[in-house]
Amino acid sequence: MKKISKYQNSVLIIGTILTILVFAIILFPHRNVSLASPNKIVNSKVTKKVAPKVKKVTHKDSNLPYPDPKDLQPAGSWKVKSESKAHPDLVSLNNLWIRVSIKGNRVYIMDSNKPVYTMLASCGVYHNGKSATPTGTYAVEAERGATFFNQSLQVGARTYISWHGHGTYLFHSVPTDGNNKIMKNEAKKLGKTQASHGCIRLSIPDSKWLYEKLPVGTKVVVKDE
Repeated sequence: MKKISKYQNSVLIIGTILTILVFAIILFPHRNVSLASPNKIVNSKVTKKVAPKVKKVTHKDSNLPYPDPKDLQPAGSWKVKSESKAHPDLVSLNNLWIRVSIKGNRVYIMDSNKPVYTMLASCGVYHNGKSATPTGTYAVEAERGATFFNQSLQVGARTYISWHGHGTYLFHSVPTDGNNKIMKNEAKKLGKTQASHGCIRLSIPDSKWLYEKLPVGTKVVVKDE
């Protein structure tokens, strides 16, 4: 057998290596792999899923002339003041007046055209499309007191202020019985629905505050909406 020279042997080895490399390239497609991080694919395009933006819709009751403040208590809250913030200083307001929404079950303390405090309320019930609370522009009158009780209607209230008819139409607390006890079933209607015989019911703290601080002569505007 003819001996293979060292040169020929080297050529055979190199040829064998090249053949193996060619088969490796054919059998295993090229991947762009980072040598520094063998498991990381370089230049691979990753599509990040982005959740669609959901537009937050704030429902506005069509019966409300102004949106409810964020700190307004839930309807039916009669033991606490309507907003968690302190009652405003009425004397410091530049143009104080009161706006009443019968259908909205709200009373607003206004400074010019801006509501500065919102109160849950219940006004007169509707009969044949008309509330027992009269609409129009009025003014706070001198008559006010700590309690009253109407014998004919068998209902009373605490801390009242007259705004029309010199004792006929009042701002007052949620109703009381003959023993000056809160009528809880009626009180729970506060801010939810019309419930009175014509007066405007407020929570215990709100009515007490107005009784103590609301000046005589303050304009009161009552509207259905």
